[in-house]
Amino acid sequence: MSEKLRKAVAVEYEYDKKDVNDKILLNIRDLEQKIHFLYEGKKSQRRVLILLRESGSMTQREMTEKLSIKPASMSEVLAKLVNKGYIMRVPSSIDKRTMVISLTEEGSKIADEAFEYRSLRIVEMLSCLDDEEKDTLLTLLERMNTD
Repeated sequence: MSEKLRKAVAVEYEYDKKDVNDKILLNIRDLEQKIHFLYEGKKSQRRVLILLRESGSMTQREMTEKLSIKPASMSEVLAKLVNKGYIMRVPSSIDKRTMVISLTEEGSKIADEAFEYRSLRIVEMLSCLDDEEKDTLLTLLERMNTD
């Protein structure tokens, strides 16, 4: 952490007075916020497009669960994407009451751009770590996530 950032964090959270567990949690929370804001955008539209790019198609319920977005918020995001012509809703062949959401041709282009942007930003964010440090970080995060 840079000295400038450390001072800002110390002031905001009385960081230096925290124990190591609190410091870890504060840093993880701050990183999550930065990743969400800088790498995926304030809105969930890019996240939805990238998810559809990776999965092909899915229901609104599946998206809501995967992205941890409230159903009402997801409906709003999807309506905006439909209006922009980036996604389409088609009734499921299994259950006509369920809509399957997929990318349009234009949506695929935008999703590719969003994915590329996110990929570049992640590389940029992790550039302060060498390969061994990245492997160590990954191992530690995976251990925490499985515990």
